[in-house]
Amino acid sequence: MESPAVKKKHTVVTIGTFDGVHIGHQKIIERLIQVGKGKDLEPTILTFFPHPRMVLQKDANIKLINTITEKETILKHFGLENLVVKKFTQEFSRLTAEEFVDSILVNQLQAKHIIIGYDHHFGRNRSANIDDLIAFGKHYGFEVEAISAQDINEVAVSSTKIRTALTNGDIATANSFLGYAFFLTGIVVKGKGLGRTLTFPTANLHIEETYKLIPKKGVYIVKSTINNRLVFGMMNIGINPTVNGIKETVEVHFFNFNASLYDKPLKVELLHRLRDEHKFQSVEALKQQLQQDQLTALKFIKNNAQ
Repeated sequence: MESPAVKKKHTVVTIGTFDGVHIGHQKIIERLIQVGKGKDLEPTILTFFPHPRMVLQKDANIKLINTITEKETILKHFGLENLVVKKFTQEFSRLTAEEFVDSILVNQLQAKHIIIGYDHHFGRNRSANIDDLIAFGKHYGFEVEAISAQDINEVAVSSTKIRTALTNGDIATANSFLGYAFFLTGIVVKGKGLGRTLTFPTANLHIEETYKLIPKKGVYIVKSTINNRLVFGMMNIGINPTVNGIKETVEVHFFNFNASLYDKPLKVELLHRLRDEHKFQSVEALKQQLQQDQLTALKFIKNNAQ
């Protein structure tokens, strides 16, 4: 996860967790790439893992919009190849501002241009601000470009707002803030086979990263690209209360698809939330609801997702 000690090329750097890589982040990435091309610098994002709150506040329950691997994939989609992930530890948090600048920004990243929010704080106890960074830049030979309050506030979006929307099952708001469809990635594992008995066979998604945010329980309209083919379906997040389930699962039923996906990686994009998870009076009642869900999903797909 750690990058090589020294970069071969000078860099233009921005710093942050970039959780979600949302539309606000995307503006910064555009600027990063623009400066990189103009000054022949390698556009670089410096991020930290675990999330600082997990380490400093022992907030192990914080859930993130993206796993590290997902974040890398999204950044590459937006044209940024170089993501440097620094392991965040108690020891790292105690670096002074100048130690951080000297060891990480200058020696490791070879930074010549830094793009940062006007209100950014860094170093031990977040004691240094952008004025300090500008002073360090004069000493170490890099420029500092501030992202103004106007530019930051122009897009009234934050990772926290997206996490809240997902927790509430508000996929429409989350996707509009992200600028792409929120997605889950994992490996397909064998389930109990209940879906097959209902004539709704499902791919059971195992998500290894416990810190990945799973949206509110319920039924969602989804899509995946499988073997270069776009496939739509519906997904249930929940415990299957009708059959006395206990453990939360993520199960996807794809429409007009019958190939085996066992042990294969799968990316599932969430398009729309259909309903809450319910406990039905019988398995037959559940089956009837699933049939209705499929009709509703197919209508939505026809009108919105083609």
